Amino acid sequence: MSPRPGRALRRALTAIVPVTALLTLAACGTDTSPAADSAKAAGADPAGLSAARAAMTKYSARPDRIPVTAPVGKKIPTGKKIDFILCGVQSCKDLADFFTAGAKELGWDVKQIATQGTPESVQAAYEQALRDKPDAVVASGFPRAVYAKQLAQLKKAGIPVIQSNADDVAGDGISLLKNGPKDVAVQGEMLASWVVSDSGANADTVYFDLPAYTILKPVKDTFAAKYQQWCAGCGLDTVDVPITAIGKDMPDRVVSYVRSHPKVTHIVFSLGLLNVGVPAALKTAGITGKHIAVNVGDAQNYQYIESGLSDAAMALNSHEAAWLQVDALARHFTGQSMAVDQKAVLPNMLITGKDNLPSADGDFPLVEDYQAQFKALWGLS
Repeated sequence: MSPRPGRALRRALTAIVPVTALLTLAACGTDTSPAADSAKAAGADPAGLSAARAAMTKYSARPDRIPVTAPVGKKIPTGKKIDFILCGVQSCKDLADFFTAGAKELGWDVKQIATQGTPESVQAAYEQALRDKPDAVVASGFPRAVYAKQLAQLKKAGIPVIQSNADDVAGDGISLLKNGPKDVAVQGEMLASWVVSDSGANADTVYFDLPAYTILKPVKDTFAAKYQQWCAGCGLDTVDVPITAIGKDMPDRVVSYVRSHPKVTHIVFSLGLLNVGVPAALKTAGITGKHIAVNVGDAQNYQYIESGLSDAAMALNSHEAAWLQVDALARHFTGQSMAVDQKAVLPNMLITGKDNLPSADGDFPLVEDYQAQFKALWGLS
């Protein structure tokens, strides 16, 4: 993947994508279940449908509160220097910019260090951070195996490392990890609630997945579990997609699959970037009546929803996650634990159509006034 992909791909790639994906380009697409070819359930399960609808109602409400309520309670020192290591895609740059805006409110200076997402460039960035000797290092998407040597050195130097959207766990040098495997599993439940509700618990679904993006496995697993729980007997097939399909033949793959599986009613993508170009390809192929949902929405998919070309999307918490990282460091720099931030459950939101879509212009905050709420915790308002 080049460091300067096309505009649609740049906007589609999100911080949730770990660097391990960039190291596994040889994954092959496979159909992992014959369930999509089987007959659908003879009738909907009323209990399952009710449960799915209740979940969809809960998740489609726009969050109005940040997940931390305890004020820092102490004067936060200014002049701190933070190194933010980028992951090589636009979404990580966005996350770094959100973080930088929050840090600026506290009088901190943030240095963004670019990488190409390769192990060598990531390690070089961490080596740069070691030379800089900052007060903290922040990054997104990198598994610790890529920078284990540098992490040990940072730990020895007493420099906290903050991570997000990584297939990892906190501890042993990582002071805070948000949107890890346990956090993202709920996204699968959100998508399942929409598919079952939209179909009246009578769906035949194909789930296109990127197995090289290991952080997405809990999403896929939870989707399958909840879908089968709420939609007993409904067809479900998972199709693994190689990274090389992104921005190339993904629309053709979807058209080919749907043509050979005409009973499919719903198409789900584990990342919004997989849907780019698909609605137009389906239309050109004369395929209609298919319902589309994506995990981790982006500007392109929100525009699809606004135009009626796609149906639903899970909206990620990039703004809130970045400012929560700032909050965690504010507590650290005042001699307090980051536990309140580690325990905090970041909001997500299920976009079910134009009616609850906050904006089609890009990566919108889920909590509209999140900045004011965080600044209140920091004693700035």
